[in-house]
Amino acid sequence: MRRTHTMPFGARLLAGDGARFSLWAPAAQEAALWYRPSPNAAARTIAATRADGGWWQANAGDAGAGTPYRWLIDGKLPVPDPASRSNPWGPHEPSVLVEPASYAWKTEWAGRPWNELVFYELHVGSFTPAGTYDGALRRLPELAALGFTAIELMPLASYGGQWGWGYDGVLPFAPNASYGSPDDLKRLVDEAHALGLCVFLDVVYNHFGPDGNYLHAYAPQFFSSSHASPWGAAINFDQEGSAVVRDFFVHNALYWIEEFGMDGLRLDAVHAIADDSRPDILQELSARVRGLATAQKRQVHLVLENEKNQPARLSSSPEPGLYDAQWNDDFHHAVHVALTDESQGYYAKFARHPLALLARVLTHGFAFPEGASVAGGDPVPLSCMVNFIGNHDQIGNRAFGERLGQLAPAEGAELALLLAVLTPATPMVFMGDEFAASTPFLYFANWDGPLRDAVREGRAREFGHAVTGNAVLPDPCDVATLQASQLRWDESASATGQARKALLQRALAARRTWLQPLAQQLAAHGHVAEFVGESGLRVAWHYQDGTTLGMEMNLGPDAVEATPSAAAVEVFSHRWAGDGRLWAPWSARWTCSEGAP
Repeated sequence: MRRTHTMPFGARLLAGDGARFSLWAPAAQEAALWYRPSPNAAARTIAATRADGGWWQANAGDAGAGTPYRWLIDGKLPVPDPASRSNPWGPHEPSVLVEPASYAWKTEWAGRPWNELVFYELHVGSFTPAGTYDGALRRLPELAALGFTAIELMPLASYGGQWGWGYDGVLPFAPNASYGSPDDLKRLVDEAHALGLCVFLDVVYNHFGPDGNYLHAYAPQFFSSSHASPWGAAINFDQEGSAVVRDFFVHNALYWIEEFGMDGLRLDAVHAIADDSRPDILQELSARVRGLATAQKRQVHLVLENEKNQPARLSSSPEPGLYDAQWNDDFHHAVHVALTDESQGYYAKFARHPLALLARVLTHGFAFPEGASVAGGDPVPLSCMVNFIGNHDQIGNRAFGERLGQLAPAEGAELALLLAVLTPATPMVFMGDEFAASTPFLYFANWDGPLRDAVREGRAREFGHAVTGNAVLPDPCDVATLQASQLRWDESASATGQARKALLQRALAARRTWLQPLAQQLAAHGHVAEFVGESGLRVAWHYQDGTTLGMEMNLGPDAVEATPSAAAVEVFSHRWAGDGRLWAPWSARWTCSEGAP
């Protein structure tokens, strides 16, 4: 089985010999293609032909797979192909022509339904000591055995420097070469599918990174003249030239799904995407992806990160224009504040009544839906919420990259992890939390020159208040910061690591047995929560067939007296003892009414 995504951008091999190269450069007065036909051949430069709409095209009869090439703009500016499938030497150097169909897929795979997904987020460069696709591949069997059904890769688009988080990509079609080749990435996806694991990719469609982005010079229409983003120029999705820009990003989404076999995408920070047209780019992208999935008879899913908390963008069924789910920061913030008492920044509005807001999240989805300054709003389908106690942002955007286990009592962090995986919402676990990793996840980026200095100074301004005593703020541009963030897999084999994994494995088994079969029957509303003492919470989730899933939880260090619940089948318990009249510290029990699976 071979896979190729056909698109108007970039380079493609022709049926006979040679290749065709296409570049959208509406601001260029002339364009030429530089390439080296073979390693021992002299480089050649051929003039490109101007086509309608700002396009330039060049045919090279002696170019083939592995041929390095780049564009020369107005006779003086060499640039990589913005739709390059491979840029092994980074975004300042030539692209390489790829034969997408060279990889022979061995796993027949149509995906998994949304209700089966349990996510594991990972950063390829720090997930293993090797920091490669192959290194990540070797750890997949353990994740599948624990009960995870999907891995989510942080962004892979090529960016400046040798290491980084990936959110400053500039060549969105070229997988990061420091992790391996495009075929190495395909092998990772293929092997994941063989283990029953879906693979999701985090993509960034709200900005380009600051290093290696040449588009301003020859295609300024890529950027908006009226909208801005927190990271510089906003992408132009609604002004002159936006039709091609929209197509560029839509094809990128289709490319990852079709050519690399991705089972879904997580769109980063869509609240920073400005688009006044209708349908907007998010609706168009969803519709196109849904169309591809239907044509290929695959289950493909779309997830948002969206600080606006817009219920109107979500649907519990795969509808064109809508999204399957959103990362639920409200869940994270409520749990985090309840366990740590932190109240700075975005934690402030959760600080007064974190347990009450947690109750609302568990029954309504969002604590603060779009436009709400106080808790309220109609229920959102709970399956559309992706709940977590940590992710790359919530851990990595701290001064010292601490996980919840370093900020709260270990028993509390453990119970919070169980809470994330045993509700009707969709669970996600950040890499290492499955074995109570002690390693931080710090912000790291291999910038150089003035950009490096600016990042260092910005971090010092942002986190100066958090540096006390003899502490030193980690330097994001020092390779030691990356190395400190790499998981220590010996911790996974320790007594603590083994105990945490066994607990999580048991919880995910309970989810498969009890929650997963009921998922399609979850009622749209009517879920209720009540407080028990200072730190207790009792929640009832209702299903259309009359089943009730119950949870009793003491998220605190002191015992709580309670009235026993009605008799029900115990689904899972943690630190629970007795008849339910006295809830032990950091304890919880999940039950299901009679007649459930």
